[in-house]
Amino acid sequence: MGHGRTTLRTSAVGAVSAALIAGSVVGLAPAAQAAAAIRFVDITGDGGTTLKANVVTPADADASHSYPLIVLPTSWGLPQAEYLAQAQKLANSGYIVLTYNVRGFWQSGGQIEVAGPPDIADASKVIDWALANTPADPRHIGMAGVSYGAGISLLAAAHDKRIKAVAALSGWADLISSIYSGRTQHVQAAALLDGAGVVTGRESPEVRQIFDDFYASNLAKEQEMIDWGKKRSVATYVDQLNKNAPAVMMANAWGDTIFPANSYADFYDRLTVPKRLEFRPGDHATAELTGLFGLPNDVWTDTERWFDHYLKGSDNGIDHEQPVQLKSRTSGGYEAYPDWKSVGATRRKVDLAGSTTIHANVDSGADGGIVFLSSILDQVARIPPIASIPLLPRRWAAVWQSEKYGSAQQVRGTAKLHTTLTPTRESGTLVAYLYDVGPLGFGKLVTNAPYTWYDRTPGRPFDVDLDLFSTAYDVPAGHRLALVVDTVDPLYIEHNPSGAQLTFSSPADDPSYVSVPLREQ
Repeated sequence: MGHGRTTLRTSAVGAVSAALIAGSVVGLAPAAQAAAAIRFVDITGDGGTTLKANVVTPADADASHSYPLIVLPTSWGLPQAEYLAQAQKLANSGYIVLTYNVRGFWQSGGQIEVAGPPDIADASKVIDWALANTPADPRHIGMAGVSYGAGISLLAAAHDKRIKAVAALSGWADLISSIYSGRTQHVQAAALLDGAGVVTGRESPEVRQIFDDFYASNLAKEQEMIDWGKKRSVATYVDQLNKNAPAVMMANAWGDTIFPANSYADFYDRLTVPKRLEFRPGDHATAELTGLFGLPNDVWTDTERWFDHYLKGSDNGIDHEQPVQLKSRTSGGYEAYPDWKSVGATRRKVDLAGSTTIHANVDSGADGGIVFLSSILDQVARIPPIASIPLLPRRWAAVWQSEKYGSAQQVRGTAKLHTTLTPTRESGTLVAYLYDVGPLGFGKLVTNAPYTWYDRTPGRPFDVDLDLFSTAYDVPAGHRLALVVDTVDPLYIEHNPSGAQLTFSSPADDPSYVSVPLREQ
């Protein structure tokens, strides 16, 4: 991680406060209406750690009849009341629902392990307790969760073959590719998680050291950090998960600034189990939020349908639907596909011709936005981060544009950048942005991604291949696409030495381009 600015460019305190307020509201409103059906319990987790939990059972439940079990681990920083509205709804549909506060947070014991081995063992201990203390059916067990709960649910299913179905909402498959993609620290995302952990829980010494090394750009600790993250990524255990064969549903938002959509999309292709993948507009956990208040919500509706089919055997047709379902950020209805590769069935290249040199260390004005806020604005008002492309200073930003498109271009999937870079220093960071540019030159952000390199020979060119974050966006007829590259973005820690310059070229035998995936018309 080498040279880098370690100043955190966002304040986690405000975001954490908002999360806590939301968590309190989520906890209070459902609890009042569901109190008669709830039993609050203590469960002994791994190593004797006490986990605070609640159990919601069907109104007519008794020991003479067994019921499918759904276990819900809480999200990062939220209390066990988080899922009470959905737990009540599922219990009314005939499930025993057990939601527990993960170790290290709120009143549960232990320390935050970030979905480490103790968290995985806790999930199995919770299932053990439910089977011993409720009329839960050991043959029909599911797990689900939002964010942290999603990651733990997937990991638990890879380690405990009793779990037959999973709904992982706004989670991750590869932790490192989520917050350290392109060898670049996603500093706003990390600061938000770190701040919430400090305020609502107790970080383990190992976790505290990981955060500190992350912020400090300690390259000597990079492999250690990667190994730590892989242990906490279900992608590492995909063979075990496929062997256990639970039915896996994953849902996420296109603008998730904590766990970008690529993580689920790449992992989905590796699954051989019954599977479903859903993407919608929004940021981290915003697509599921209204369901936590008990309001109608497509994500939670599909989650219940998933469990109804794979735990109850309900013939509701979800297994016959196209398994990849998505909503564009710019249009209304759902689109259905047989697999992920069919989402962007065709590709169109934008040539990055010529040779362009930019200076590092200055923000050109092209940015990915602010964690949570920008993608929520895009979700609610369809206003993503905007930049005036003609006014971007070419000293600090490289800009290429396509021709005007005669018809709408439906961008779907993962755009890929290929270019030749010649730096004047041995290390550095670039951030690539794809914009939808209207007639007046204002560009709406379609997608972006960072890229960092180390130990390169100054003055010697090398290839850069970068996957931008997956998205679904409709570029109107008469607009252009623009590829912008600069070196500073508040979302990320950058690693450009003072005075560094970057030259982008397009050799005749290896031309530069951005390959844009398009929906088949």
